[in-house]
Parts: sequence; C-alpha cells; structure tokens
Amino acid sequence: MKEVEFIWDEKKNAANIKKHGIDFQEAATVFFDDYAILFDDPDHSEGEDRFLIIGYSLKQRVCIVSHCYREGGDLIRIISARKALKDEIRDYKDFMEGSGYEK
Repeated sequence: MKEVEFIWDEKKNAANIKKHGIDFQEAATVFFDDYAILFDDPDHSEGEDRFLIIGYSLKQRVCIVSHCYREGGDLIRIISARKALKDEIRDYKDFMEGSGYEK
C-alpha cells in the first residue's frame, strides 16, 4: 500500500479551528475510514481539482474535508474541514448500513 502524506497551511488550520472546531490533523484521519465517501467538488475547482471526503475521524466525529491531490496522489493538501450537518450524517450512516457496516 502506498504511503500518503498530508500537508496544509498552518494559518488556514488555525482559522479552521476557530471557525469549525476541527484541526487538520484530525481531518487527515477521515481518509483512513474504510467507509469514507469521496466526491468531486467542481464548484470550488478553479485552477486545481478539489474534492470532498466524508467519514469518521479518529475522534468519532463525522467530518467533511475539502482537499486536493498533489504529486500523483501521494500528497494530500487539506483546504478546510468541518463537522458534517445532521442530514449529511444521516445520509452517510445510511450509506454505511447499506455497505454492510457493523458496529
């Protein structure tokens, strides 16, 4: 398995913590959720392809992380992260249950 590295801007990380209560180190753990769902984010893909991922962090919070890939996918730049909204959590849990997730 390829090793993935995460990068981010520390000023954006500090602003994200203040605004959303999620630091990018926690956000990076969402990528290791076996049931995480990846989406294209064409509305925010000016100059680079951006993506969203939804999944559980290691703190057991369902988070949405905006990011882009660098260096052929071996480097992930985290742009922002937030706790998922109630309807997003419901949809994600429905997806997990339909995928055979067991508690």
